Amino acid sequence: MPYIIDGHNLIPRVPGFSLAAADDEVQLIELLQEFCRLRRKQAEIYFDNAPPGMPRVRSYGLVTARFIRAGQTADAAIRTHLSRLGAAARNWIVVSSDQEVQRAGRAVRAQVISSEDFSRQISQALQEGFSQDPQSAETPMSPDELQD
Repeated sequence: MPYIIDGHNLIPRVPGFSLAAADDEVQLIELLQEFCRLRRKQAEIYFDNAPPGMPRVRSYGLVTARFIRAGQTADAAIRTHLSRLGAAARNWIVVSSDQEVQRAGRAVRAQVISSEDFSRQISQALQEGFSQDPQSAETPMSPDELQD
């Protein structure tokens, strides 16, 4: 199941992340890219207050970032997207701790999880991925490799 994520709602719930950071959105997108790669999932993440001149939709592999212009909120864009999905919305997971976004997800029978729970899922996936990645363990180079 792909994810619909309330980006600015998730950022403060990820350990080490802050809405005050200049690159908070980029940091979250990079984290989600790794999470989606490990879990073989897709995600759409919504952010408020898109900077002028920035594309509204950007693709980062399995992660699609939607930057919402002033005058509309990410919450409203998520509700609109869920409404457009119709019956297919039940095949999506909505990530937000915002009660209105959660209600909108439940209204279309999407699965809903809080940002805190999702943050824990990200941490768990990254820990599992790190422990299973054979390249993550440092192995000394052989003499042949050194010579090459």
